Amino acid sequence: MFKALLVEKDEDGKTHAAVQELDEARLPDGDVTVAVEYSTLNYKDGLCIGPGGGLVRNYPHVPGIDFAGIVEASDDARYSPGDKVVLTGWRVGEAHWGGYAQKARVKADWLVPLPEGLTTRQAMAVGTAGFTAMLAVMALEYHGLTPEKGEVLVTGAAGGVGSVATAILAQLGYQVAAVTGRPETEGYLTALGAARIVPREDLAETTKRPLEGETWAGCVDAVGGAMLARVLGQMKYGASVAAVGLAGGAGLPATVIPFLLRGVNLLGIDSVMRPYDDRVRAWARIAKDLPMDKLDAMIQPATLADLPQLGADILKGQVKGRVVVDVNA
Repeated sequence: MFKALLVEKDEDGKTHAAVQELDEARLPDGDVTVAVEYSTLNYKDGLCIGPGGGLVRNYPHVPGIDFAGIVEASDDARYSPGDKVVLTGWRVGEAHWGGYAQKARVKADWLVPLPEGLTTRQAMAVGTAGFTAMLAVMALEYHGLTPEKGEVLVTGAAGGVGSVATAILAQLGYQVAAVTGRPETEGYLTALGAARIVPREDLAETTKRPLEGETWAGCVDAVGGAMLARVLGQMKYGASVAAVGLAGGAGLPATVIPFLLRGVNLLGIDSVMRPYDDRVRAWARIAKDLPMDKLDAMIQPATLADLPQLGADILKGQVKGRVVVDVNA
């Protein structure tokens, strides 16, 4: 038997999440069984704990799109009992049972070895949000971003992706301009390394002008919508925006002018189906370039029992930094 956060749907179509004891026989098919130590909380998790957001295929369901733990049993030669592993993406926690449990069973292809120098707790302080942030930084670097080119904008900076992106970029020597609509997070963002704070209202609305002054050498955008449209018109010539989220909406009320007249690049960042080799490179960079003292400052500890409330909170934009869930607490 093991504990898990189980989401069930009643006859009226309403979902209910509660911690329950489950038999190991209920685990899905897979190559590797993992004794989960930690998971974390992402926006998708909030959807899956609550109404589902169209992500969950079948109920009852165990959410949790990330987990880190120790291999308990394996039918795949790549992993042996005792190996420490990390999982993010692959629709685990959405279409497949996820990490909000003391045990998980998954395909071996979905796992990555835990990098040297990281604990399972630190890996989940990083989680999908931090993994996505590193992919965004790597994409910006690949397209020519260097510290001497100027300020880098991070939107939704107090959220999970934004927090890690701010810390990584500052550690790499970039001047980070952090966008937030929550004044109470300004001290937190400055401690992560933000050189200045940009109030959300300064970028919240589009303008009739397709181009404004060339301000940003790069951008990690977790907001989308009107803010992304506005930022595109403020990018320097040849600069890139790494789009990682849509907290402000999926629409893009923009023109093609920034692309045509300034050579701006809009880079889509997907972490869910990312190939294995990319994952290994990104996790190696995380272990090297993410300052662990700043990572620790982002952590909000939680248990499985805390998740129904935290899931509702993250959907309202009320979660700061990184929630780390001790599934055995």
